[in-house]
Amino acid sequence: MNDVPATFSREQGCTEAEWLGWLPGAVDGRALALQSGQARIEPIGSGGLTILWRALEPRRIALISLPRLAVDFRFDADVEACERQRFMRRFDLWMQRGGG
Repeated sequence: MNDVPATFSREQGCTEAEWLGWLPGAVDGRALALQSGQARIEPIGSGGLTILWRALEPRRIALISLPRLAVDFRFDADVEACERQRFMRRFDLWMQRGGG
């Protein structure tokens, strides 16, 4: 995985209910504080992470409709690059869904 910036955005192909079901496992036992459309995760190194999400219009491909969330990741300034990378590697592995 390349360097993880302190702030970045992604599009996730899931519903909010699915996202909320996966999130506790993705944070690997860290404290998780949930509010409507956002989460705070601590500790990550000497800081934490705020995640904000909002539903987008579904992606339509022919007759298929795929749910989408816009997700913003905001690491605290004092979270070192190596800690961001370590956290996101685990987070991404947990959130991966495949049909193979």
